[in-house]
Amino acid sequence: MSEQTTQSQRKVVVAGAGMAGVQTAVALREQGFTGPVTLIGAEPHQPYDRPPLSKAVLLGKAEGSAFDVDFEALGIELRLGREVLGVRPADHELDTEAGPVPYDVLVLATGAEPIRLPGAEGVPGVHLLRTLDDAERLRPVLARQHDIVVVGAGWIGAEFATAAREAGCAVTVVEAADRPLAGALPAEVAAPMTAWYADSGAVLRTHARVQRVEPGAVILDDGSRLPAGAVVVGIGARPATAWLAGSGIQLGTHGEVVADDHLRTSVPDVYAVGDCASFPSGRYGERLLVHHWDNALQGPRTVAANILGEATGEPLAVYDPVPYFWSEQFGRFVQYAGHHAAADTTLWRGDPSGPAWTVCWLKDDRLVALLAVGRPRDLAQGRRLIEAGTPMNPELLADPARPMKTAVA
Repeated sequence: MSEQTTQSQRKVVVAGAGMAGVQTAVALREQGFTGPVTLIGAEPHQPYDRPPLSKAVLLGKAEGSAFDVDFEALGIELRLGREVLGVRPADHELDTEAGPVPYDVLVLATGAEPIRLPGAEGVPGVHLLRTLDDAERLRPVLARQHDIVVVGAGWIGAEFATAAREAGCAVTVVEAADRPLAGALPAEVAAPMTAWYADSGAVLRTHARVQRVEPGAVILDDGSRLPAGAVVVGIGARPATAWLAGSGIQLGTHGEVVADDHLRTSVPDVYAVGDCASFPSGRYGERLLVHHWDNALQGPRTVAANILGEATGEPLAVYDPVPYFWSEQFGRFVQYAGHHAAADTTLWRGDPSGPAWTVCWLKDDRLVALLAVGRPRDLAQGRRLIEAGTPMNPELLADPARPMKTAVA
C-alpha cells in the first residue's frame, strides 16, 4: 500500500477549534497530509484567536479575531456549535451532541476553562472572560463605565483591569494572595508590579478573600463591602477534560491529559495538544502544563509531524519547547520565556522601579528563564540562549547596557 493511499484512508478528527485545534488542522495540510480532516468546535463562531478578547475586542476596537484561514480551500471540514461529550477509543469514535464521529486519529485540543467563583454563579453582573461571547457581554459594561471589581490579580485580571481603566471605569482588584501573579512568579519579582495598579488608577487589595457576591456588591471576608456594577472573575483556568471521564485516557493531577514527549496520550491513535495537555520536558526535567498561546501554536506542528510519521514509519518528533508568553498590562509589555522552578540564581538587569527591566534565572550559570518588562531584545536573545543551553557570565549578564548575547562565559 502506498503512502498516498494510506494517508487518504486515514481520517483525522480534531476536538477543539481554538488555536491548538486550528493549527493542528492547518499544520497537517502544510506538512502534506492528504486524508480527511474534521475540526469540531463547541462554539458556533468561526474559529478565533483569544488574546485580542482582553484588549481590542473588549474595548470595541475590533469586532472579532477570526483566524485568517480558508478552511474550505484547505479541505478542512468544520463542525461548529457541537460540544464533545466523550470518546470511545476501542470503537475509534468521538461522541458529540450531534452523534458519534468516527476517527482513525483523534487530536484532543479542547483547551482550558475558567475556574468559577464559588457561590457567584447566577448572580447578576458576574462575568468571566474566556470566549468571544464573554467579551461581547463585557463591552457594554465598560462603555457604561461601571464600578468594576476584578477577582484575581493574575494575567487575565491585570489585562482586564488595564482595559477597564482605559475605558474610564473605576477598578478594584481583589487578590487572596499577598501579591499579584502569586501563582506565576516569585515574591521578589512580582513585588515591583504591585505599584503598576496604583499608577494606572486601579485599587489593588491583597490578602482579600471574597466571602460572597450580591447584586451590585462584593463582600470580603473582613466585612468590607465593595460597590460593583460588574464583577469579573479571573482566578485561573483548568484543562477542559471532564468530558473524558471513563474514556481510559490518563489524566494528571490538574485534570490535564497526560501526553508523552511525542504528544501521544495513553491510548492508541489519540494525541493531545495545547492547554488541555501536559508533556514531559527533557530540558527542564519535569512535566509541564503550559496554559499559553505559544504552546498552542508550537505543539500542533509536532502533532502533525507525528501523525504523518506514524503513517510512513518516520522517526517521531519530540516536543520540548522553551515555554513563552507575553502580557500587555498597565502600559507595559511583559514577556516570559523558559521555566524558572529549578533555578539556583536570580539576577536583575535594570531597575525594577523603572519602565524597563529584566529578571534572569540561571542554573549552573546557564539561563533557564527570563522575564522581560519593556525589553523585547532581552527576550529574543535570552530565548535563543535558553534553547542553546549556553553558559553565561553572571557579572556581564547583570549589565543592562550589554546585549545578552555578548554576556556568555
